[in-house]
Amino acid sequence: MKYKIWLVLLNVSDNIKINFLEKFKSEKNIYDNFHNLAIEETSILKKLQDYNKKVELEKAEDMLSWMNDNKVGLITIQNEEYPESLKNIQYPPYGLFYKGNIELLKNKIVAIVGSRTCTTYGIQVTKLLTKELINYNITIISGGAKGIDSVAHNTVIEDDRSTIVVLGCGIDVVYPMQNKLLFKQIERNGLILSEFLPKTAPLSFNFPRRNRIISGLSELVLVIEASEKSGSLITANYAMEQNKDVMVIPGSIFSKGSVGCNRLIRDGAQMFCSMEDLYLLLKLDTNRSIKMLSPIKKKILNIVSDGPTHIDDIVNKAYVGREALFNVLFEMQNKKEIISLPGNYYAKII
Repeated sequence: MKYKIWLVLLNVSDNIKINFLEKFKSEKNIYDNFHNLAIEETSILKKLQDYNKKVELEKAEDMLSWMNDNKVGLITIQNEEYPESLKNIQYPPYGLFYKGNIELLKNKIVAIVGSRTCTTYGIQVTKLLTKELINYNITIISGGAKGIDSVAHNTVIEDDRSTIVVLGCGIDVVYPMQNKLLFKQIERNGLILSEFLPKTAPLSFNFPRRNRIISGLSELVLVIEASEKSGSLITANYAMEQNKDVMVIPGSIFSKGSVGCNRLIRDGAQMFCSMEDLYLLLKLDTNRSIKMLSPIKKKILNIVSDGPTHIDDIVNKAYVGREALFNVLFEMQNKKEIISLPGNYYAKII
């Protein structure tokens, strides 16, 4: 492990590190042949004129000790846990620091990204889609920012499931600070990832770079509310470059927070109109949600599926007492399966 950390600390690009690995097969071999290697690579020699590999290896040993003390792991591009989908992007990271359950990278993963200043509409849609996806055992990944990212992560945690966050700073840096508890919860039952060295500050140019990892790990990127210059558009663009699917929730033409979303749709991204769109894109069993419902819930959904239905009509058609029905309707509203409308009317949500 110390040689992996040594290579992580080496001040050259990830592409150069990966090229070294292809040539020398292991980090130990790179270390042993470093002098010859540096002479061959003029650009490296200029960067590392005063480089002392023994001193740097001692730094790697110190970092390994720190990692062990703080339960921080490291996977590199040669590790079995390193996902193939990430290897195939244009600029894969050589290594990823992590806290939590690295096995989550083997799951089917969907990214949910969007505005930091989200609206009630954005929050509702995020909760709805997140709950539906985790019911299919899909793992949600996002960037841990305030707004849509946090809503998605918190919705997963509230359901006692696991989520993945990719940081734009060191694995030991909390940003934004308001999400300190959220990150603790993710570490306990999910996965935190960062390509940056520990103690790296959350500098603005780190986040666009980070976004290629979010899209690279995902089968689909869902964009929920994005302004004209939203960082989530960068994630969407990376996904398109990586030949990943991008699905966008349309927004009002009067909302500045939806300008980016609507333009993505105009430029060819897939538009979310109903759950059926999501099921088809991810090749999910479209009948599973119905199978998971109780008989009375199935009956209610059938009754309200044609449009807003008055409570009296539901009582008459469902053959259930009004008090018992109200309890079921309340539960279904909390789970976003139906919505209550003025005048004691109820309707199915998408």
